[in-house]
Amino acid sequence: MPVPPLNRREFVKKSAVTGAAVAVAGTVVATPAQAAHRKPPKPPRTWSFSILGTTDLHSHVFDWDYYTDAAYQDSKGNSVGVARVATLVKQQRAAKGEDRVLLVDAGDIIQGTSLAYYYARVDPIVGTGGKRGPKHPMAVAMNAMRYDAAALGNHEFNYGIETLRRFEEQCHFPLLGANALDAKTLRPAFQPYTVKRVRVPGAPDIKVGILGLTNPGIALWDKDNVAGKMAFTGLVEQAKKYVPRMRALGCDVVFLTDHSGLDGSSSYGDELPYVENASNLVAQQVPGIDAILVGHTHTEVSSYTVTNTGTGKDVVLSEPYCYGMRLTVFDFELELVHGQWKVTSTKAQTLNSNTVEEDAEITGLLTADHELVVKYVNTPVGTCTADLSAAEACWKDVPVMDFIHQVQMATVATGLSTADAALPLISVAAPFSRTADIPQGDVTIRDVAGLYIYDNTLYGKKLTGAQLKDYLEYAAKYYHQVPAGTKVDTATLTNANSFWDYMYDTAAGVSYDIDIAQPEGSRIKNLSYAGAPVADGQVFVVAVNNYRANGGSGYPHIAAADIAYSSTNEIRQLMIDYVTAKGSLDPADFAAANWRLTQDGTPVF
Repeated sequence: MPVPPLNRREFVKKSAVTGAAVAVAGTVVATPAQAAHRKPPKPPRTWSFSILGTTDLHSHVFDWDYYTDAAYQDSKGNSVGVARVATLVKQQRAAKGEDRVLLVDAGDIIQGTSLAYYYARVDPIVGTGGKRGPKHPMAVAMNAMRYDAAALGNHEFNYGIETLRRFEEQCHFPLLGANALDAKTLRPAFQPYTVKRVRVPGAPDIKVGILGLTNPGIALWDKDNVAGKMAFTGLVEQAKKYVPRMRALGCDVVFLTDHSGLDGSSSYGDELPYVENASNLVAQQVPGIDAILVGHTHTEVSSYTVTNTGTGKDVVLSEPYCYGMRLTVFDFELELVHGQWKVTSTKAQTLNSNTVEEDAEITGLLTADHELVVKYVNTPVGTCTADLSAAEACWKDVPVMDFIHQVQMATVATGLSTADAALPLISVAAPFSRTADIPQGDVTIRDVAGLYIYDNTLYGKKLTGAQLKDYLEYAAKYYHQVPAGTKVDTATLTNANSFWDYMYDTAAGVSYDIDIAQPEGSRIKNLSYAGAPVADGQVFVVAVNNYRANGGSGYPHIAAADIAYSSTNEIRQLMIDYVTAKGSLDPADFAAANWRLTQDGTPVF
């Protein structure tokens, strides 16, 4: 006789009793028969995750300006430092889930502030006297923030390969540089890429390939540190090699971090066969890329789309300004198709770090380092008899620039051969900071460092009179043309042709006029040395920084010119040493108004 089926109430009652008995017995809750009929959870068909990006941090840890000894301040109300970025990162992880967020940087990490200089030269991370050096504050901060990868920036090489390698050792994440090659083997000198996994419960992991590319200009700008040791090829060329390789490894998402701008330009002209700012070209010419974190040019581009010419697929690019002012957020949406994840949407935006406070964890880790550097930069080195301001240095010959010229010429003069010492000696230098000011009274390290903010070293190179005129004509394209009779407005006069202040060289030791009423290439007038017109064949020794001497900013003739002097000493330190040795900085010792702006021969100022 068949057993009548249980009604629902009886079934529930019996199941509860059975379940309780099984639980008491300490065995499995469900019987094998019940487990066999239970449906497994349905795997997710879609998933999302984010990649957060920083770039050009330049060792800005806190919202602080070591040159002014005060909180960072600019006209737009920006804040700087990874301590604030860390807060934004924690917010993103809290909102989206720790396992759905990756963090990447696009380079220029260990140079740019007094803190960076301190841990490269004063208490170097490579150690001194057989003692192991300290940990770099940027390694400490970025490890605590759990970065997943960072591209090499060109400024990573400023302090030499040994310092860079020690920094690399201290990082808990890879420094990527697919186009940074060993000069002898032409094999990658650094890890080209890394593959990260985004876990998806009940479904395959999402494999995210991160390829790092650095700037080919390193071969010029840091020639003294890398020549014969490393070679740097083009971004497009190396991306074409590695993107297919990463896809072949099963990467569902290919993400690039490029220390390279996105307009296809090069500041060094044709000195190198590879483009400086090539991120747009990489996106356009290399199939298989989903998004690119852009760096190097210190601009904010929240989201920029480039269509790949081979596939028709859109590639999203973003550049989060610099110094930790912004954080880029790339949001990816994916769909599982036949067991493989496919990107269905990519979006990018930038977040402003001035909307949050500094992260307490980073502050706690690095306050002692920061205070050590503050004490160092406020060390007095001498006095000054008058206030020396750089506020008008971009259109007037001011004494504070003559201070730089004086140090450069005096230093080069001590190292010339007898033959070269007989040649006329001049100097070229750029106004790096319009806010720089060496005050009357006590002078500290930070006062001098604020005038010369880069870690450049010094060269003496030989140029003919004709070449020098070409050099100065190239510099004069910095000015917009202002016809005679037209009022000159200093607010709009400079930075023509995207020629920034650090690119504009003035000269000392020769006299000349820059006629801004004339077209580019015809502006240098009355070029003379010691009261006599400069002859085309006359040979000069030109004191110049290593960046410019090796082709930086594309100046003519200088990169190929014969070397009369070279040194590994930073110009900034030479300036500090000059003040220390003299005890007092007196513009009467070096100030000389030897160039001026004119309009059809009439002085402008």
